[in-house]
Amino acid sequence: MGLLLWILFGAIVGWISSMFMNTDARQGALGNIVMGIVGSIVAGYLMPFFGMPGVTGFNFYSVAVAVVGAMVVISVARLIRG
Repeated sequence: MGLLLWILFGAIVGWISSMFMNTDARQGALGNIVMGIVGSIVAGYLMPFFGMPGVTGFNFYSVAVAVVGAMVVISVARLIRG
């Protein structure tokens, strides 16, 4: 069940971040899920370096942190693709 929740969390986070970054139509649902999960992992790993907790569960703070992480991942992907 935990894996399904992470996929759902990734889908929500990826969709929100793609709306902010204006990439929703190009990425599609699978792209949103992947970017959301990768962004959550990146943000969860990097936030402790700034003295803040990473992704702590299904709450507003974690969604906000994960959305920022996914936006960073989308930006890096844009730079790589050109």
